[in-house]
Amino acid sequence: MRNIQTLCVYCGSSSGARPEYTDAAKAFGMRLAQDGITLVYGGGKVGLMGTVADAVLAAGGRVIGVIPRQLVEKEVAHTGLSQLQVVETMHERKTRMYELADAFVALPGGFGTMDEMFEMLTWAQLGLHAYPCAYLDVLGFYKGLSASMDHMVAEGFVKREQRDQVWFGDDIDALFHWMTHYESAYTPKWITPSAIESHR
Repeated sequence: MRNIQTLCVYCGSSSGARPEYTDAAKAFGMRLAQDGITLVYGGGKVGLMGTVADAVLAAGGRVIGVIPRQLVEKEVAHTGLSQLQVVETMHERKTRMYELADAFVALPGGFGTMDEMFEMLTWAQLGLHAYPCAYLDVLGFYKGLSASMDHMVAEGFVKREQRDQVWFGDDIDALFHWMTHYESAYTPKWITPSAIESHR
């Protein structure tokens, strides 16, 4: 079984249009604290970011926030965390969050959430890490994204083995069970010696 001590959550700095998103963020944060897993996240105190952090802290858990200096005011940095790390750039933020984490989970969010999670998926695809990556699919929020990934497989841009390494679902218990039993299976990308030769 995989021992997850620190988990990185990507999610919105907005709470979204439905209360169920906030409810899911609270439940997820409480579960992290109950399991003794440290939360790593973007360091804000607003939106789902603040909700999940507050839920972990309220349940006695530990939270590490990582935020770029230029977003300290814009995202309203959370000053009540176990630790707040202020970095200089977005690239440093993503790298630091990766360095701290044993797993990655996306709750509902926007462009920033997609950017951060897809970078981790890309790194896994390239064999740069072997950590579980999952989407908590609240109210079918990620249904379209899951279908898009399947379409990438069907059209020959992503291998089925790589797609199957990404978990989608709305059950928090099932998500944690999947993460603790996750086994990475690195599959090389499409580039082969014959493919290179054919383009000479």
